[in-house]
Amino acid sequence: MFTLSDMTTFAWAFLITLPLTLVIHAGGHAFFAWLFGGKAKLTLGKGKVVFSLRGFELRGFYFIDAACYYGTLRKDKRWKHALIYAGGPLFNILSIFLVNGLIHLDILPTHMFFYQFVYFSIYFLFFSLLPIDYGKDNPSDGKAIYEVLRFGKVYQDFS
Repeated sequence: MFTLSDMTTFAWAFLITLPLTLVIHAGGHAFFAWLFGGKAKLTLGKGKVVFSLRGFELRGFYFIDAACYYGTLRKDKRWKHALIYAGGPLFNILSIFLVNGLIHLDILPTHMFFYQFVYFSIYFLFFSLLPIDYGKDNPSDGKAIYEVLRFGKVYQDFS
């Protein structure tokens, strides 16, 4: 049962663990964009810009959302865009295995923080791969992968 004493755990899950999971997910997209020669911009949050540094932007409501925008790729291919879209889920999967492996090796302690981190990572993994639209020109990663491979439709380009 959720009680008032759980508010501290909720606060650090909401303000620290969730944004960390968002950064890892968006960082996966940015990594593959960079790997293929695209200039990537990673944005954490919504609202006014609080901090900006070399392709990273932190916004006031940093715990709400994250996004990766990327420019033209070197040797533009559909499979490269598909890997960029898959980068977020892949980084979530890798982070799950890394955290669980480090716990199994007794390098990290069994702690609620890591439990919630893995929980949020699985949540993002599931909903990012579900092939649906989250709004106009805002498909899930799964739908973007499908559309770029099937139709050549590319999302999130910026120059």
